This record gives sequence, C-alpha cells and structure tokens, in this order.
Amino acid sequence: MADPKGFLTTGRAVADARPVGERVKDWNEVYVPGSLLPIISKQAGRCMDCGIPFCHNGCPLGNLIPEWNDYAYREDWTAASERLHATNNFPEFTGRLCPAPCESACVLGINQPAVTIKNVEVSIIDKAWDSGDVTPQPPERLSGKTVAVIGSGPAGLAAAQQLTRAGHTVAVYERADRIGGLLRYGIPEFKMEKSHINRRIEQMRAEGTKFRTETEIGKDIDAAKLRRRYDAVVIAAGATVSRDLPVPGRELNGVHFAMEYLPLANKVQEGDLTVSPITAEGKHVVVIGGGDTGADCVGTAHRQGALSVTQLEIMPRPGEDRNANQPWPTFPMLYKVTSAHEEGGERVYSVSTTHFEGDEDGNVQALHLVEVEFKDGRLEQKPGTERRIPAQLVTLAMGFTGTDQSNGLVQQFGLELDERGNVARDADYATNVGGVFVAGDAGRGQSLIVWAIAEGRSAARGVDRFLTGASALPAPIRPTDRALTV
Repeated sequence: MADPKGFLTTGRAVADARPVGERVKDWNEVYVPGSLLPIISKQAGRCMDCGIPFCHNGCPLGNLIPEWNDYAYREDWTAASERLHATNNFPEFTGRLCPAPCESACVLGINQPAVTIKNVEVSIIDKAWDSGDVTPQPPERLSGKTVAVIGSGPAGLAAAQQLTRAGHTVAVYERADRIGGLLRYGIPEFKMEKSHINRRIEQMRAEGTKFRTETEIGKDIDAAKLRRRYDAVVIAAGATVSRDLPVPGRELNGVHFAMEYLPLANKVQEGDLTVSPITAEGKHVVVIGGGDTGADCVGTAHRQGALSVTQLEIMPRPGEDRNANQPWPTFPMLYKVTSAHEEGGERVYSVSTTHFEGDEDGNVQALHLVEVEFKDGRLEQKPGTERRIPAQLVTLAMGFTGTDQSNGLVQQFGLELDERGNVARDADYATNVGGVFVAGDAGRGQSLIVWAIAEGRSAARGVDRFLTGASALPAPIRPTDRALTV
C-alpha cells in the first residue's frame, strides 16, 4: 500500500490548465507542461490498495493500478513504467484520451473524489519517456510467419506490436498518409500532440513492424490477394461510417461530418495545409452532437476564430451526481465540462434539428430546431418551441454506425456481419474466413480507446495461437465483454 492515510489526509488535485486566453491562440496541449509531477506522488498515495480493487473491473485492460500507484508514490518511476506497460501498450494515449472508467469504479469514489488514476498514468509514462525507460523490445527470434494488420488506430497498433514482439513479421496497412488512424486525424492537437504517436511508431519500427501508408485494402489491394500473401490478417479498420442527419437542407454547403472537419485542421498542424478548406473563422458554428467528438469540434472552432459556437444535444442535460440507476462502480452519465467547453460557447440540451436554411448561393445560413422530450419511451417535439439560430458552419458529430463497406474490403474477404452490422467473430476474434481476425471498433462497434487497445491485445493472442498452436500473449477481454453497466 502506498500511504495508509493518504486518502484521509490528501484531497484530489488535478493538472493545471493553461489560461483560456493563451491556449486558444495555439494548438498545444491545454495543460501546463510538468504541472503534474510536483503533486502526483501524493495523489498516487490516495490509492487505498483495496482488497477488491474495482478499478481493475472498470478498466478493460486490467491495468495494475494499485501497483503502479504504489511505485509512483515512492517515486520509483522505472518500476511504475514496467507495471504500466505490463497491460497497456500505449499509456500516453489512454492517459490523455480515455474517459477513465477506472476512476468511476474507484472504491474511494463511493464517498470521496476518486483517485486521479488517469493523471498518475500519464505522469508515469511521460517520466518514462524522459528517463529513457521506453525502449524497443524486438523479438529474440522470428517465427517465419507473416501478418497483415489493416488499420493503424489503437487496436491495430496494439495487435501489431504484440505480434511483432511474439516473433511474427507484421505489416500495418493504413489508407491515410500517416499512421495513427483516428488518433492522428480525429483527435485535435490540443488534446494529444502528435509527437506522442510519432515516437511510438519509431519504437515499433525499431522492433521490426513495417508500415504501409496510403494503401486502402479493397481499393488499392484486393483483400483476397492480401489474404494469400500473408499467413494471417487482422482487420482493425474501425467504425468510420458517420451517422448522418437526413433533414431538409442537409445538402447545403457548410454542413459537414465532424470527420470531414477535424482531419483538415490536423493537416494544417502537420504542415500539409496553410489554411483549412473548412474553417470556422468569422462564422457562427453549430456542432450537432454532445459527445467527445463534438467537444473536439468546439475546441477546434475556438482556435480557428469562430464568432460563436453552439453545441446541440438531443438528450437531456445529465446531472452532476450519479443517478440512482447508475450506482457505483458503473460508468455514469454525468455532466462533463471539457477543456473545450471551458473556452466558451453555448451548450443546448433536449433539442432536435428540423431543417437547415441556406442563401441564394446554396450556403448554410441558419439552423432551425425544436425542443424535445421523452414521453412513454418516445421522443416528442414540444409545440411552440421552434427557433432559428445562425449557422455558417455545421458539424455533425453524432457518432459512427459501422465499418466502411464502400471500399470492398468486407465483400472481397467474404466476411459475415453480426446483427449490428459489425464484422462477426468468434471467441478468438476469428472471422468466418480462415486466418482473418478482427479487432477494435470494426468488430465491437463504436467504443473507447481503452477497449480498442484491449481488443488489439486480445486478438493478437488469437492470431498467435492460430499461427503457432499456442500462445503466451495476454488476452484481457473476450469479444462479448462489455462495459460495466446496470
């Protein structure tokens, strides 16, 4: 146990954010660099080393949280990093991007603010990189087996690293021009600077993983030919089909999916573009969707110089405390103020868009909405609540509906889909096609980064066992496992 009295004597403290007026003028991460290290040891000491650590249950990776909290409290950063990497290939990603279901399941959270597990995690890995504790781990011998991984998001990268370290020759195929998937082009720079991805890719290259960018399986390479070329294939292509909003005026210029808008802003930061072709500068911006992707659009619009930003959500505003039907240790739906929301804008709940209004040139100029409420399990409009708000840029951030089938990948492999339109798989993550496996959102549906990494690690075990007859690789979750809910 770290500090036996830590949870009694030390209150919860989190990282300091840079002033809003400063951070909206650049694209750097919003938190003050180095602000965690002076406080993080005491924060780690708040961990109670519970007899049954429910944080393990909240985290699909099975992170050894009490163990690395203890090492962080004692400032044994090398041991903390080793324990952290024992279950998580990329803790600098989850430490910045995961909504931390482990904290929702923290036993201390029953009657006090939970341990800042996420902040401890990111402090450990940042310290490990600075200290040189993160090094390539190439395999001692090669198996002679080859594996293709389709997609370079967190699931694909985790599967690729695990299989490379097991001795297989792995090539990762990515249709974009850079490795990283949604980590690269869906997450704004102010949430995670892309240098964190770049150094992981260099580590993986040093271990032996090969990367093939600007190569879309199904279009550039026939999927059946790819299968014949490799001993096994892992599909980690994500659930990239955006949910649309089929209302009048959807075709107007200026109405875009979030994943049309966000990647262009990231390409500006990569130096590929001087100015984004889709910019919020000088415009009234409306973001439809109240989740994390919507918040990313909000923060991006602030930095591009929007006149105003309004975020719409069809559901009622969540409460700030757990509802009775979402008891500990489940992951509750709570009102969340992200760094982007701190920077300004208006959030409107319980509203539905009825139509868009355009000018004579076909450009969106306004959005019409109406208040809604649930009655007998049905969503109904409230008469007399219609109103119009200005909008010269609208982003649709309403989630994703499944794996892209327009490129022919599903058809060319001959993959079976489940009832929700995801690629079907068995207990070993194997599809109906021999030697073809699926991991991440392509098989699970839209989910969290921590689930994607857990799936990548678990699918790697299935592939390794298929190739060699046995496997010592860990498999933290089953394909049927789901988040802890009521």
